[in-house]
Amino acid sequence: MENFVVSARKYRPATFDTVVGQEHITTTLKNAIKTNHLASAFLFCGPRGVGKTTCARILAKTINCQNLTPEGEACDQCESCVSFNQNASFNIHELDAASNNSVEDIRNLIDQVRYPPQSGKYKIYIIDEVHMLSSAAFNAFLKTLEEPPSYAIFILATTEKHKILPTILSRCQIFDFNRIQPQHIANHLATIADKEGITAETEALDLIAQKADGGLRDALSMFDLNVTFAADRIIRYKEVLDNLHILDYDYYFKLTDLLLAGNLPQSLLTVDEILRKGFDGHQFVVGLCRHFRDLLVCKDAATVQLLQVTENVRRQYLDQAVRAPMSFLLSALSTGSQCDLNYKQAKDQRLHTELWLMKLANLRNLLNWDTLPELPVNGARNGESFSQARPTEPAAEKKNNIPTHTQPSPDQSDNSADDNPIAEKHPITSEPVNSYRPAVPLTNGAAVNGTIAKETTYQNGHTSTPNGTATVAAPVKPQMAPPTRPASSRLRSTISLTAGPAQAVAETDDAVTVKTPTRPDKPFILDDLQDVWNTFARIRRQQNDITSEQVVLNRELVLEGTTIHLTLDNTLQVGFLTELKPDLLGYLRTELQNSQIQLEHKVTVQEVKKMIYSSQDKFNYLAEKNPVLHELRKVLNLEVDY
Repeated sequence: MENFVVSARKYRPATFDTVVGQEHITTTLKNAIKTNHLASAFLFCGPRGVGKTTCARILAKTINCQNLTPEGEACDQCESCVSFNQNASFNIHELDAASNNSVEDIRNLIDQVRYPPQSGKYKIYIIDEVHMLSSAAFNAFLKTLEEPPSYAIFILATTEKHKILPTILSRCQIFDFNRIQPQHIANHLATIADKEGITAETEALDLIAQKADGGLRDALSMFDLNVTFAADRIIRYKEVLDNLHILDYDYYFKLTDLLLAGNLPQSLLTVDEILRKGFDGHQFVVGLCRHFRDLLVCKDAATVQLLQVTENVRRQYLDQAVRAPMSFLLSALSTGSQCDLNYKQAKDQRLHTELWLMKLANLRNLLNWDTLPELPVNGARNGESFSQARPTEPAAEKKNNIPTHTQPSPDQSDNSADDNPIAEKHPITSEPVNSYRPAVPLTNGAAVNGTIAKETTYQNGHTSTPNGTATVAAPVKPQMAPPTRPASSRLRSTISLTAGPAQAVAETDDAVTVKTPTRPDKPFILDDLQDVWNTFARIRRQQNDITSEQVVLNRELVLEGTTIHLTLDNTLQVGFLTELKPDLLGYLRTELQNSQIQLEHKVTVQEVKKMIYSSQDKFNYLAEKNPVLHELRKVLNLEVDY
């Protein structure tokens, strides 16, 4: 029975032209060989299974070839090439640094470098997984790597470039290998299938290429697995799905359609079917997020090229992307990323996943995309600006309960002009208040919880009064206005103008100034403060906050004016006070009716009394009180009994 050779070894590239997906590196190496511009040390780095060691062997073989082809490839016929193909070359040495990573191994390698090649021009040393060398081995290798003999060439290969010392990197010519594109892998697999007489569906090979994640060796291993499974030597898409345990695209398309339709029951049943087939729930969450991302890139013709799937699947993505609103995709990706991050910490992971799907199914009702046009990323609908997309101004006025100033009749205008000279110079316009730029209060009452109390004068000269009428003031002096907010933000804010107590209004030539009476701060003494302080401590005790009450609130108070001083023992108590301070100050200012109350603290480390335990401690304590004991101990030559 003939021994089976895996495809990764059987079809391993033997020339630069047969290397898949690394043209930028093979072209550079062939040109270096042609022009004889060979470095003394090369470093090949990149992911696993992309051809690092293969290219190192091809380079070593080509350098010593005695009859190079015009394209810069090895001839495979000279003595050097034949000995290399038979693994009998004395000029090419390969070292596995994962198992030979000590200083002694590197010293043995350096000893071999001293001897020139018996035949050929160069001695090539290939060190695979070089990042596994110890720091001492790297340091022992430095001098030889920097100034090797003219006939010695080192080729280092690694998957973890960041673990190599910078002093080693600076002495090497670095080549970064890329992940191989799925289309290149699929084409290579199709070529091997033809040579082996195997029939393979295009979708099956594309699926293997996607699963390989840029590694050709992994793709060849999966190819061999599916060939072994197919007794009739036909690789089918459905069988590849089962063998590689991959969740089909159809599930993602079906589930997305159900979520877009708001069909939560069928969505949960679909997830149950996926989990019953043995698929990992976390991988399902990641896969569905990836599906939403692919739909997002299909929204623009410029980003469709980021979708690395077959043509048939691409058409499905483009079709579903048309039906999926941008707002849905962005919300799904946002909540999906949170589901992915918190999946492993969840006690009930299935419920965690189903809650995410419930939110997605309810997005249809929240976003209401059946009645509204689709929202692009910038928030405007169908390319309109925010000002075009918002409701009309009268509707906004009605919502915000802001009175609209109407144009008076000619008779009224005449009367007002006679009675009020200011109104004659500045007539009331019909433009509503809400159509002005964001109103900036110049002088007004106190604003409490976002509600403007008292009368308010705006830059345009209009004054809103508690009874809802509008008066006109003289133009105000130019002032620096705050940055204007987008018009959309006005639609969501409600400004209520409420009446306050009687106000004294002083009119000048420049503006109308509103004087609002404020409540004076009430003085208090230490006894008043102590009573309110104890009441607050009792409230905290009833809330089971015993730690704060005992550690912070049970302190002696010192009052200087309106500033309360506390003395704490350590930084731990400072932390308790910092957490308690907002509630405490708010309570004190309210109960004592004084807004100027402040709370300050200082940390005074208390001296710790040293405890007397040992005999030496007892002697030192007594000798400190009576120094004569030291002289007595010296005269009698006594020692302290331990």
